[in-house]
Amino acid sequence: MQIAIQGERGSFSHEAALTFEPQATIHPCTVSSEAFRMLEMGEVDAIVVPIENSLAGSVVEHYDLLWQHQVKVEREIRLRIRHCLIGMPGSEIDGIHRVYSHPVALAQCRRFFAEHAKMEAIPFYDTAGSVKQLVELRDRHAGAVASMQAALTYGGQVLASGIEDDQENYTRFFLLKRDGEVVPPKQIDKTSLAFTVAHRPGTLVEALQMLATEKANLTKIQSRPVHGQPWHYVFYVDCLVDDAEMADRVLGGLKAHCSVVRELGRYQSAQE
Repeated sequence: MQIAIQGERGSFSHEAALTFEPQATIHPCTVSSEAFRMLEMGEVDAIVVPIENSLAGSVVEHYDLLWQHQVKVEREIRLRIRHCLIGMPGSEIDGIHRVYSHPVALAQCRRFFAEHAKMEAIPFYDTAGSVKQLVELRDRHAGAVASMQAALTYGGQVLASGIEDDQENYTRFFLLKRDGEVVPPKQIDKTSLAFTVAHRPGTLVEALQMLATEKANLTKIQSRPVHGQPWHYVFYVDCLVDDAEMADRVLGGLKAHCSVVRELGRYQSAQE
């Protein structure tokens, strides 16, 4: 399978893609919109994107792209995020003065940096990209925060592992395919939906009350502004359902209360 990701090889998205499809060929993209474009144009079979982190929250750009493109969720996983301090082979932790990584990764390792006051945390566009740069520059006084996969990919040396502040650090990833090419599993227990409501009092409450009436367990709700319509919003919800028939009832019920409704996918929820 050909899978596009945002970020460099060795990123957490790369690791997630190989968790979905161990034999996949990975196509790195600088920005997420390029990955979505490749999927729509048929240049890849699927894309893998992070949608939510247990500490940092939603990846809002990817909610916007889900709304803008004709794609659907086929599967989801939860990936345990383990940050490592990576240096050049032969370097030592006491000799590291500058550490590069994505701002979110740096923020998740504040305790480590407080304990190593000589290290300056410097934001970079990508976790794996920071390791790639490190190896290219061959700077023994520089380090990077990234995954074990990044160290293996670029030949870096892990100087410290598990440096994240919170061990309960997970990212939820979606495997997306073109609308019409997704094959839902025979047994589903989750559905993702997006909808808009009329701009009048009570419309959102009515939609959510319908979910409660159907006994759909709401596990996530996210709002995003509608581009070109100030103060109008798209609402994204994830619901646990009993089966496909229940998912159909939830979809039909929302259509009775909402201006626009899109099913973004029905699938098996990620296991712990």
